[in-house]
Amino acid sequence: MKNFNSRTFLVLGFMLFFSVAFAQLKTQNNNVWFHYVGKNMISEKASFTLEATMRYTDGLNEKQQWFIRPSLDYQFTKKIIGSLGYSHYNTYSYGDFPINKTEIPEDHFWIQGTYIHSKGNFKFTHRLRDENRFVGVAVKDVATNQYEIDHYDYRNRLRYMFLLNYALTKENDKTKLFGILGDEAFLNIGANAGKTLFNQNRIIGGLGYNLNSNHQVQLAYIHQNIWNFGNTIQESNPTVRLTYVTNFDWTK
Repeated sequence: MKNFNSRTFLVLGFMLFFSVAFAQLKTQNNNVWFHYVGKNMISEKASFTLEATMRYTDGLNEKQQWFIRPSLDYQFTKKIIGSLGYSHYNTYSYGDFPINKTEIPEDHFWIQGTYIHSKGNFKFTHRLRDENRFVGVAVKDVATNQYEIDHYDYRNRLRYMFLLNYALTKENDKTKLFGILGDEAFLNIGANAGKTLFNQNRIIGGLGYNLNSNHQVQLAYIHQNIWNFGNTIQESNPTVRLTYVTNFDWTK
């Protein structure tokens, strides 16, 4: 009887594992992202940052997402920066197996800490962000047979990014061309976290070039993985990101 029970539980365990594994639909989208980051010093230690992006999938044929993200930042020490920010997202219904049935708006209020340190030609960045998300929830209207935003759900997400920069060339002891390597994990936390710990993960690699002290361009490859709220769809998306960075000191 004991052998029968143990074997039964073993078979049931394997059945459960494979049913969960194969219940998740895996899909791929080829993304192109255009990204802007503008940092503006407004005092000796305080700055205003404006970040914005437009994202496409299937090359440039289909819109994936856009967002705008302003923040106030404060330089506590040479290595530590604290930030308070807001983000507004609009995510489209895209791909052969879309996670969203219609366009989904999303608002974030977030707090962030960044720790940056250098050693030789290496620069290390650690960034931790706590996002308080208000995500639009679409409900099908029986009369029109269309999905409409019915209400907003509160969700909490932690984002941790590790980024390594390596100076490849220098001019007058200042970095010109540099390499980029890193990873960013998006973790669902809290009571309404969904059915998976990971919301996203991004592996990052690329090159950056400082045109001068105020302007920089980056070209990176990102492998983006996304898990939907119910953990029934996983996207594995090869992504090319072109970034333009500005840095101005308005106190001078």
